[in-house]
Amino acid sequence: MPRDFTQFITFLVINLRNWLNRIWENQNWETEESVSALLLLLLLFLVLGASIAMPRCRMDKEEGEKHLGLLKLMQILSFLVVFVAGVVIGLATTSHVSRYFTSQAELYSFINHFSVPTTHVEENCTDSNICERKDCSSFLMFIHPDNLTHAMSDDELFWRASMVSKRENYYPFKRVPKVAFMFLTRGPLPMLPLWERFFAGHDNLFSIYVHALPGYELNVSTSSVFYRRQIPSQRVSWGTVSLADAERRLLANALLDFSNERFVLLSESCIPVYNFQTVYEYLTNSAHSFVESYDEPTRYGRGRYSRQMLPDIKLQHWRKGSQWFELSRALAIYIVADTKYYTLFKKFCKPACYPDEHYIPTYLNMFHGSLNSNRTVTWVDWSMGGPHPAMYGPANITESFIESIRNNGTECLYNSEITSVCYLFARKFAPSTLEPLLNLTSSVMKF
Repeated sequence: MPRDFTQFITFLVINLRNWLNRIWENQNWETEESVSALLLLLLLFLVLGASIAMPRCRMDKEEGEKHLGLLKLMQILSFLVVFVAGVVIGLATTSHVSRYFTSQAELYSFINHFSVPTTHVEENCTDSNICERKDCSSFLMFIHPDNLTHAMSDDELFWRASMVSKRENYYPFKRVPKVAFMFLTRGPLPMLPLWERFFAGHDNLFSIYVHALPGYELNVSTSSVFYRRQIPSQRVSWGTVSLADAERRLLANALLDFSNERFVLLSESCIPVYNFQTVYEYLTNSAHSFVESYDEPTRYGRGRYSRQMLPDIKLQHWRKGSQWFELSRALAIYIVADTKYYTLFKKFCKPACYPDEHYIPTYLNMFHGSLNSNRTVTWVDWSMGGPHPAMYGPANITESFIESIRNNGTECLYNSEITSVCYLFARKFAPSTLEPLLNLTSSVMKF
Protein backbone atom coordinates (compact mmCIF):
# COMPACT_ATOMS: atom_id res chain seq x y z
CA MET A 1 0.00 0.00 0.00
CA PRO A 2 1.46 3.48 -0.87
CA ARG A 3 2.87 5.48 1.99
CA ASP A 4 1.84 8.95 0.85
CA PHE A 5 -1.81 9.78 1.62
CA THR A 6 -2.43 11.46 -1.74
CA GLN A 7 -1.09 8.45 -3.59
CA PHE A 8 -3.33 6.24 -1.45
CA ILE A 9 -6.43 8.20 -2.47
CA THR A 10 -5.36 8.05 -6.11
CA PHE A 11 -4.88 4.30 -5.74
CA LEU A 12 -8.44 3.86 -4.42
CA VAL A 13 -9.99 6.02 -7.15
CA ILE A 14 -8.21 4.10 -9.93
CA ASN A 15 -9.27 0.75 -8.47
CA LEU A 16 -12.86 1.95 -8.05
CA ARG A 17 -12.92 3.07 -11.71
CA ASN A 18 -11.53 -0.27 -12.92
CA TRP A 19 -13.99 -2.21 -10.77
CA LEU A 20 -16.99 -0.26 -12.10
CA ASN A 21 -15.77 -0.75 -15.68
CA ARG A 22 -15.63 -4.54 -15.19
CA ILE A 23 -19.12 -4.61 -13.68
CA TRP A 24 -20.50 -2.46 -16.47
CA GLU A 25 -18.89 -4.53 -19.24
CA ASN A 26 -20.02 -7.88 -17.81
CA GLN A 27 -23.47 -6.62 -16.75
CA ASN A 28 -22.93 -8.66 -13.60
CA TRP A 29 -25.33 -6.77 -11.35
CA GLU A 30 -26.96 -9.82 -9.79
CA THR A 31 -24.11 -11.35 -7.80
CA GLU A 32 -23.98 -11.02 -4.05
CA GLU A 33 -20.18 -10.60 -4.32
CA SER A 34 -20.57 -7.40 -6.31
CA VAL A 35 -22.96 -5.88 -3.81
CA SER A 36 -20.78 -6.92 -0.86
CA ALA A 37 -17.60 -5.50 -2.42
CA LEU A 38 -19.29 -2.21 -3.17
CA LEU A 39 -20.64 -1.87 0.36
CA LEU A 40 -17.20 -2.68 1.79
CA LEU A 41 -15.58 -0.05 -0.40
CA LEU A 42 -18.23 2.46 0.63
CA LEU A 43 -17.48 1.75 4.28
CA LEU A 44 -13.75 2.29 3.67
CA PHE A 45 -14.40 5.66 2.06
CA LEU A 46 -16.63 6.78 4.92
CA VAL A 47 -13.94 5.86 7.45
CA LEU A 48 -11.30 7.73 5.49
CA GLY A 49 -13.60 10.72 5.16
CA ALA A 50 -14.23 10.76 8.88
CA SER A 51 -10.50 10.52 9.63
CA ILE A 52 -9.75 13.43 7.34
CA ALA A 53 -12.51 15.52 8.88
CA MET A 54 -11.05 15.10 12.38
CA PRO A 55 -8.82 18.01 13.42
CA ARG A 56 -5.20 17.21 14.01
CA CYS A 57 -3.28 19.06 16.66
CA ARG A 58 0.07 18.91 14.83
CA MET A 59 -1.34 20.07 11.49
CA ASP A 60 0.04 23.43 10.44
CA LYS A 61 -1.87 25.96 8.35
CA GLU A 62 -0.41 24.82 5.00
CA GLU A 63 -1.20 21.16 5.65
CA GLY A 64 -4.75 22.12 6.78
CA GLU A 65 -5.47 23.88 3.49
CA LYS A 66 -4.09 20.89 1.60
CA HIS A 67 -6.27 18.41 3.43
CA LEU A 68 -9.33 20.68 3.16
CA GLY A 69 -9.20 20.22 -0.60
CA LEU A 70 -8.87 16.48 -0.14
CA LEU A 71 -11.89 16.51 2.19
CA LYS A 72 -14.05 18.14 -0.49
CA LEU A 73 -12.83 15.53 -2.97
CA MET A 74 -13.73 12.77 -0.54
CA GLN A 75 -17.23 14.20 -0.05
CA ILE A 76 -17.83 14.13 -3.80
CA LEU A 77 -16.49 10.58 -4.08
CA SER A 78 -18.61 9.44 -1.12
CA PHE A 79 -21.74 10.81 -2.78
CA LEU A 80 -20.89 8.97 -6.01
CA VAL A 81 -20.24 5.72 -4.14
CA VAL A 82 -23.59 5.95 -2.29
CA PHE A 83 -25.41 6.64 -5.57
CA VAL A 84 -23.75 3.70 -7.37
CA ALA A 85 -24.43 1.44 -4.38
CA GLY A 86 -28.13 2.34 -4.52
CA VAL A 87 -28.31 1.56 -8.23
CA VAL A 88 -26.53 -1.80 -7.84
CA ILE A 89 -28.65 -2.86 -4.86
CA GLY A 90 -31.85 -1.90 -6.72
CA LEU A 91 -30.86 -3.90 -9.80
CA ALA A 92 -29.77 -6.88 -7.74
CA THR A 93 -33.01 -6.88 -5.72
CA THR A 94 -35.13 -6.64 -8.87
CA SER A 95 -33.27 -9.53 -10.46
CA HIS A 96 -33.76 -11.68 -7.37
CA VAL A 97 -37.50 -10.96 -7.27
CA SER A 98 -37.86 -11.77 -10.96
CA ARG A 99 -35.86 -14.94 -10.38
CA TYR A 100 -38.41 -16.18 -7.82
CA PHE A 101 -41.61 -14.84 -9.45
CA THR A 102 -41.78 -15.42 -13.19
CA SER A 103 -45.19 -13.79 -13.65
CA GLN A 104 -47.42 -11.14 -12.14
CA ALA A 105 -49.91 -13.83 -11.20
CA GLU A 106 -47.32 -15.68 -9.12
CA LEU A 107 -46.19 -12.47 -7.41
CA TYR A 108 -49.82 -11.55 -6.59
CA SER A 109 -50.40 -15.06 -5.28
CA PHE A 110 -47.34 -14.76 -3.02
CA ILE A 111 -48.44 -11.40 -1.60
CA ASN A 112 -52.02 -12.58 -1.24
CA HIS A 113 -50.84 -15.60 0.74
CA PHE A 114 -49.63 -13.35 3.54
CA SER A 115 -52.29 -10.61 3.39
CA VAL A 116 -55.61 -12.44 2.92
CA PRO A 117 -56.74 -15.42 5.01
CA THR A 118 -57.94 -18.22 2.77
CA THR A 119 -59.92 -21.38 3.24
CA HIS A 120 -58.02 -24.58 2.56
CA VAL A 121 -59.38 -26.30 -0.52
CA GLU A 122 -58.27 -29.74 -1.59
CA GLU A 123 -57.57 -29.72 -5.31
CA ASN A 124 -57.96 -32.84 -7.38
CA CYS A 125 -56.76 -31.98 -10.86
CA THR A 126 -57.29 -34.88 -13.21
CA ASP A 127 -57.87 -32.91 -16.41
CA SER A 128 -54.67 -31.54 -17.92
CA ASN A 129 -56.64 -28.81 -19.69
CA ILE A 130 -58.07 -27.57 -16.39
CA CYS A 131 -54.70 -27.54 -14.66
CA GLU A 132 -52.66 -26.27 -17.59
CA ARG A 133 -52.14 -22.93 -15.86
CA LYS A 134 -51.30 -22.65 -12.20
CA ASP A 135 -53.97 -20.07 -11.40
CA CYS A 136 -56.70 -21.74 -13.44
CA SER A 137 -57.75 -24.14 -10.68
CA SER A 138 -58.09 -21.22 -8.27
CA PHE A 139 -60.55 -19.55 -10.64
CA LEU A 140 -62.54 -22.75 -10.98
CA MET A 141 -62.68 -23.11 -7.21
CA PHE A 142 -63.91 -19.51 -7.02
CA ILE A 143 -66.81 -19.92 -9.45
CA HIS A 144 -67.63 -23.55 -8.58
CA PRO A 145 -66.57 -24.23 -4.96
CA ASP A 146 -66.67 -27.99 -4.43
CA ASN A 147 -65.66 -27.82 -0.77
CA LEU A 148 -68.38 -26.24 1.37
CA THR A 149 -66.24 -26.01 4.52
CA HIS A 150 -65.35 -22.49 5.58
CA ALA A 151 -64.85 -20.43 8.74
CA MET A 152 -66.91 -17.38 7.77
CA SER A 153 -69.41 -15.92 10.21
CA ASP A 154 -72.97 -15.34 9.00
CA ASP A 155 -72.29 -11.64 8.46
CA GLU A 156 -69.15 -12.41 6.44
CA LEU A 157 -70.97 -15.10 4.46
CA PHE A 158 -73.97 -12.89 3.64
CA TRP A 159 -71.65 -10.03 2.60
CA ARG A 160 -69.63 -12.33 0.37
CA ALA A 161 -72.73 -13.92 -1.20
CA SER A 162 -74.41 -10.58 -1.90
CA MET A 163 -71.58 -9.29 -4.13
CA VAL A 164 -72.85 -9.00 -7.69
CA SER A 165 -70.94 -8.36 -10.90
CA LYS A 166 -71.90 -5.10 -12.59
CA ARG A 167 -71.46 -6.81 -15.95
CA GLU A 168 -74.99 -8.15 -16.08
CA ASN A 169 -75.50 -11.48 -17.85
CA TYR A 170 -71.79 -11.67 -18.67
CA TYR A 171 -69.57 -14.50 -17.43
CA PRO A 172 -65.93 -15.08 -18.48
CA PHE A 173 -66.62 -18.82 -18.66
CA LYS A 174 -69.18 -21.15 -20.19
CA ARG A 175 -72.07 -21.00 -17.73
CA VAL A 176 -74.70 -23.73 -17.64
CA PRO A 177 -77.53 -22.75 -15.24
CA LYS A 178 -77.94 -25.09 -12.29
CA VAL A 179 -80.69 -25.65 -9.73
CA ALA A 180 -79.58 -25.55 -6.09
CA PHE A 181 -81.43 -28.08 -3.94
CA MET A 182 -81.20 -26.90 -0.34
CA PHE A 183 -82.14 -29.41 2.37
CA LEU A 184 -83.05 -28.05 5.81
CA THR A 185 -82.96 -31.04 8.15
CA ARG A 186 -82.47 -31.94 11.79
CA GLY A 187 -80.29 -34.92 10.97
CA PRO A 188 -80.67 -37.91 8.64
CA LEU A 189 -82.17 -37.72 5.16
CA PRO A 190 -84.39 -40.82 5.04
CA MET A 191 -85.38 -40.10 1.41
CA LEU A 192 -81.75 -39.86 0.30
CA PRO A 193 -81.86 -43.00 -1.95
CA LEU A 194 -84.92 -41.59 -3.69
CA TRP A 195 -83.18 -38.28 -4.32
CA GLU A 196 -80.03 -40.02 -5.55
CA ARG A 197 -82.12 -41.83 -8.14
CA PHE A 198 -83.78 -38.53 -9.07
CA PHE A 199 -80.39 -36.79 -9.62
CA ALA A 200 -78.72 -39.69 -11.48
CA GLY A 201 -77.34 -38.71 -14.89
CA HIS A 202 -77.64 -34.93 -14.44
CA ASP A 203 -74.37 -34.10 -12.69
CA ASN A 204 -73.75 -30.68 -14.24
CA LEU A 205 -77.27 -29.32 -13.77
CA PHE A 206 -77.70 -29.26 -10.01
CA SER A 207 -76.01 -28.52 -6.69
CA ILE A 208 -76.87 -29.90 -3.25
CA TYR A 209 -76.63 -28.10 0.11
CA VAL A 210 -77.53 -29.63 3.46
CA HIS A 211 -78.08 -27.69 6.70
CA ALA A 212 -78.20 -30.17 9.60
CA LEU A 213 -77.71 -29.74 13.32
CA PRO A 214 -74.13 -28.81 14.30
CA GLY A 215 -72.01 -31.91 14.81
CA TYR A 216 -74.18 -34.20 12.70
CA GLU A 217 -72.52 -35.77 9.65
CA LEU A 218 -74.36 -37.51 6.84
CA ASN A 219 -73.27 -41.12 6.52
CA VAL A 220 -72.97 -41.52 2.75
CA SER A 221 -70.49 -43.14 0.41
CA THR A 222 -67.89 -41.07 -1.41
CA SER A 223 -69.75 -41.75 -4.68
CA SER A 224 -72.99 -40.20 -3.41
CA VAL A 225 -74.09 -36.82 -4.75
CA PHE A 226 -74.63 -35.86 -1.09
CA TYR A 227 -71.01 -36.54 -0.16
CA ARG A 228 -69.39 -33.47 1.46
CA ARG A 229 -72.43 -31.30 0.73
CA GLN A 230 -73.09 -30.13 4.28
CA ILE A 231 -72.63 -26.44 5.02
CA PRO A 232 -71.42 -24.93 8.33
CA SER A 233 -74.59 -24.80 10.42
CA GLN A 234 -76.07 -23.52 13.65
CA ARG A 235 -78.78 -24.86 15.94
CA VAL A 236 -82.35 -24.33 14.74
CA SER A 237 -85.53 -24.17 16.84
CA TRP A 238 -88.98 -24.50 15.30
CA GLY A 239 -91.03 -21.29 15.22
CA THR A 240 -88.07 -18.98 15.90
CA VAL A 241 -85.97 -16.67 13.78
CA SER A 242 -83.24 -19.33 13.75
CA LEU A 243 -85.25 -21.08 11.01
CA ALA A 244 -85.08 -17.99 8.81
CA ASP A 245 -81.37 -17.71 9.67
CA ALA A 246 -80.82 -21.25 8.39
CA GLU A 247 -82.73 -20.52 5.18
CA ARG A 248 -80.60 -17.45 4.46
CA ARG A 249 -77.47 -19.44 5.36
CA LEU A 250 -78.39 -22.07 2.75
CA LEU A 251 -79.08 -19.37 0.16
CA ALA A 252 -75.79 -17.62 0.83
CA ASN A 253 -73.71 -20.79 0.52
CA ALA A 254 -75.51 -21.74 -2.69
CA LEU A 255 -74.94 -18.26 -4.14
CA LEU A 256 -71.18 -18.79 -3.91
CA ASP A 257 -71.51 -21.08 -6.93
CA PHE A 258 -71.99 -18.66 -9.81
CA SER A 259 -73.75 -21.27 -11.94
CA ASN A 260 -76.63 -21.73 -9.51
CA GLU A 261 -79.60 -19.93 -11.07
CA ARG A 262 -82.59 -21.32 -9.14
CA PHE A 263 -82.82 -22.15 -5.43
CA VAL A 264 -85.38 -24.52 -3.93
CA LEU A 265 -85.81 -25.17 -0.19
CA LEU A 266 -86.67 -28.73 0.85
CA SER A 267 -86.96 -30.78 4.05
CA GLU A 268 -86.00 -34.33 4.94
CA SER A 269 -89.65 -35.37 4.38
CA CYS A 270 -89.91 -33.91 0.84
CA ILE A 271 -90.06 -35.98 -2.33
CA PRO A 272 -90.01 -35.07 -6.05
CA VAL A 273 -93.20 -35.93 -7.95
CA TYR A 274 -91.70 -35.38 -11.43
CA ASN A 275 -88.41 -36.44 -12.97
CA PHE A 276 -85.34 -34.21 -12.94
CA GLN A 277 -85.61 -32.99 -16.53
CA THR A 278 -89.19 -31.79 -15.98
CA VAL A 279 -88.26 -30.02 -12.73
CA TYR A 280 -85.14 -28.44 -14.24
CA GLU A 281 -86.89 -27.06 -17.31
CA TYR A 282 -89.87 -25.85 -15.28
CA LEU A 283 -87.68 -23.82 -12.92
CA THR A 284 -84.95 -22.53 -15.24
CA ASN A 285 -87.45 -21.44 -17.90
CA SER A 286 -89.69 -19.60 -15.46
CA ALA A 287 -89.82 -15.81 -15.46
CA HIS A 288 -91.03 -15.82 -11.85
CA SER A 289 -90.01 -17.20 -8.48
CA PHE A 290 -92.36 -19.43 -6.50
CA VAL A 291 -93.01 -17.97 -3.06
CA GLU A 292 -96.46 -18.17 -1.53
CA SER A 293 -97.40 -14.65 -0.41
CA TYR A 294 -100.93 -13.71 0.62
CA ASP A 295 -102.82 -11.46 3.03
CA GLU A 296 -104.35 -13.43 5.92
CA PRO A 297 -106.83 -11.13 7.76
CA THR A 298 -106.95 -13.30 10.90
CA ARG A 299 -104.94 -13.69 14.07
CA TYR A 300 -102.81 -16.25 12.20
CA GLY A 301 -101.81 -13.61 9.65
CA ARG A 302 -102.26 -9.93 10.42
CA GLY A 303 -102.55 -10.84 14.09
CA ARG A 304 -98.82 -11.64 14.11
CA TYR A 305 -97.83 -8.18 12.91
CA SER A 306 -96.06 -5.90 15.38
CA ARG A 307 -96.53 -2.13 15.26
CA GLN A 308 -92.94 -1.82 16.44
CA MET A 309 -91.95 -2.45 12.81
CA LEU A 310 -93.36 0.96 11.84
CA PRO A 311 -92.65 3.05 9.85
CA ASP A 312 -90.59 0.71 7.64
CA ILE A 313 -93.06 -2.18 7.55
CA LYS A 314 -96.75 -1.28 7.63
CA LEU A 315 -99.71 -3.59 8.21
CA GLN A 316 -100.73 -3.39 4.54
CA HIS A 317 -97.29 -4.79 3.62
CA TRP A 318 -97.64 -7.82 5.90
CA ARG A 319 -97.87 -11.19 4.13
CA LYS A 320 -97.87 -14.87 5.00
CA GLY A 321 -96.80 -17.93 3.01
CA SER A 322 -95.35 -21.42 2.98
CA GLN A 323 -91.82 -21.79 4.26
CA TRP A 324 -90.90 -23.97 1.28
CA PHE A 325 -89.91 -21.47 -1.39
CA GLU A 326 -88.19 -21.43 -4.76
CA LEU A 327 -86.21 -18.35 -5.80
CA SER A 328 -84.37 -16.98 -8.80
CA ARG A 329 -80.75 -15.93 -8.32
CA ALA A 330 -81.64 -12.23 -8.45
CA LEU A 331 -84.19 -12.50 -5.64
CA ALA A 332 -81.93 -14.77 -3.59
CA ILE A 333 -79.24 -12.06 -3.68
CA TYR A 334 -81.72 -9.40 -2.58
CA ILE A 335 -82.79 -11.50 0.40
CA VAL A 336 -79.26 -12.35 1.50
CA ALA A 337 -78.15 -8.73 1.12
CA ASP A 338 -81.05 -7.32 3.15
CA THR A 339 -80.09 -6.12 6.61
CA LYS A 340 -82.64 -3.39 7.29
CA TYR A 341 -85.90 -5.35 7.14
CA TYR A 342 -84.51 -8.64 8.35
CA THR A 343 -83.21 -6.88 11.47
CA LEU A 344 -86.78 -5.71 12.20
CA PHE A 345 -88.03 -9.29 11.92
CA LYS A 346 -85.31 -10.53 14.26
CA LYS A 347 -86.23 -7.91 16.84
CA PHE A 348 -90.01 -7.90 16.70
CA CYS A 349 -91.25 -11.08 14.98
CA LYS A 350 -91.11 -13.45 17.93
CA PRO A 351 -93.33 -16.36 19.00
CA ALA A 352 -95.97 -16.69 17.94
CA CYS A 353 -94.98 -14.73 14.85
CA TYR A 354 -93.01 -17.43 12.95
CA PRO A 355 -90.51 -15.40 10.84
CA ASP A 356 -90.04 -18.25 8.35
CA GLU A 357 -93.69 -17.82 7.27
CA HIS A 358 -93.62 -14.02 7.02
CA TYR A 359 -90.20 -12.54 6.25
CA ILE A 360 -89.68 -13.60 2.61
CA PRO A 361 -93.39 -13.25 1.62
CA THR A 362 -93.51 -9.75 3.14
CA TYR A 363 -90.16 -8.63 1.71
CA LEU A 364 -91.03 -9.75 -1.82
CA ASN A 365 -94.48 -8.18 -1.58
CA MET A 366 -92.90 -4.84 -0.64
CA PHE A 367 -90.19 -4.68 -3.30
CA HIS A 368 -90.32 -7.46 -5.92
CA GLY A 369 -93.93 -8.56 -6.26
CA SER A 370 -93.82 -8.51 -10.06
CA LEU A 371 -91.08 -11.17 -10.02
CA ASN A 372 -93.07 -13.58 -7.84
CA SER A 373 -95.83 -16.01 -8.82
CA ASN A 374 -97.37 -15.88 -5.31
CA ARG A 375 -97.54 -19.67 -5.09
CA THR A 376 -95.39 -22.55 -3.91
CA VAL A 377 -94.28 -25.57 -5.95
CA THR A 378 -94.29 -27.86 -2.88
CA TRP A 379 -97.57 -29.64 -2.20
CA VAL A 380 -98.61 -29.96 1.46
CA ASP A 381 -101.83 -31.32 2.98
CA TRP A 382 -103.27 -29.00 5.66
CA SER A 383 -106.70 -30.62 5.67
CA MET A 384 -106.13 -32.21 9.08
CA GLY A 385 -105.91 -28.81 10.81
CA GLY A 386 -103.43 -27.86 13.52
CA PRO A 387 -99.94 -26.32 13.37
CA HIS A 388 -98.44 -29.17 11.31
CA PRO A 389 -99.49 -30.72 7.98
CA ALA A 390 -100.48 -34.34 7.47
CA MET A 391 -97.76 -37.01 7.58
CA TYR A 392 -98.11 -39.90 5.11
CA GLY A 393 -97.11 -43.51 5.79
CA PRO A 394 -96.56 -46.62 3.63
CA ALA A 395 -100.28 -47.35 3.36
CA ASN A 396 -100.82 -44.08 1.52
CA ILE A 397 -98.20 -44.71 -1.15
CA THR A 398 -100.03 -45.81 -4.28
CA GLU A 399 -99.90 -44.86 -7.93
CA SER A 400 -103.22 -43.07 -7.68
CA PHE A 401 -102.05 -41.05 -4.66
CA ILE A 402 -98.92 -39.79 -6.42
CA GLU A 403 -100.95 -39.05 -9.55
CA SER A 404 -103.42 -37.05 -7.46
CA ILE A 405 -100.58 -34.79 -6.38
CA ARG A 406 -99.25 -34.41 -9.92
CA ASN A 407 -102.67 -33.75 -11.40
CA ASN A 408 -104.93 -32.63 -8.57
CA GLY A 409 -107.30 -30.50 -10.63
CA THR A 410 -105.59 -27.26 -9.61
CA GLU A 411 -104.79 -24.71 -12.28
CA CYS A 412 -102.16 -22.02 -11.91
CA LEU A 413 -100.22 -19.49 -13.95
CA TYR A 414 -96.84 -20.33 -15.41
CA ASN A 415 -95.17 -17.52 -17.38
CA SER A 416 -98.59 -15.82 -17.49
CA GLU A 417 -100.27 -18.86 -19.04
CA ILE A 418 -102.63 -21.35 -17.40
CA THR A 419 -101.19 -24.78 -16.60
CA SER A 420 -102.19 -27.84 -14.59
CA VAL A 421 -98.60 -28.57 -13.52
CA CYS A 422 -98.45 -26.58 -10.29
CA TYR A 423 -96.48 -28.79 -7.85
CA LEU A 424 -93.05 -30.33 -8.40
CA PHE A 425 -92.44 -31.60 -4.84
CA ALA A 426 -94.56 -32.89 -1.96
CA ARG A 427 -94.35 -33.40 1.83
CA LYS A 428 -94.57 -34.79 4.51
CA PHE A 429 -93.56 -38.43 3.99
CA ALA A 430 -92.48 -40.71 6.83
CA PRO A 431 -89.15 -42.57 6.55
CA SER A 432 -91.07 -45.84 6.20
CA THR A 433 -92.45 -44.71 2.82
CA LEU A 434 -89.05 -44.93 1.12
CA GLU A 435 -89.39 -48.49 -0.15
CA PRO A 436 -92.86 -48.15 -1.69
CA LEU A 437 -91.85 -44.81 -3.22
CA LEU A 438 -88.79 -46.38 -4.87
CA ASN A 439 -91.13 -48.94 -6.43
CA LEU A 440 -93.12 -46.16 -8.09
CA THR A 441 -90.35 -43.98 -9.48
CA SER A 442 -90.20 -45.57 -12.93
CA SER A 443 -93.93 -46.07 -13.44
CA VAL A 444 -95.32 -42.82 -12.05
CA MET A 445 -92.56 -40.25 -11.51
CA LYS A 446 -90.63 -41.35 -14.61
CA PHE A 447 -87.12 -41.58 -13.16
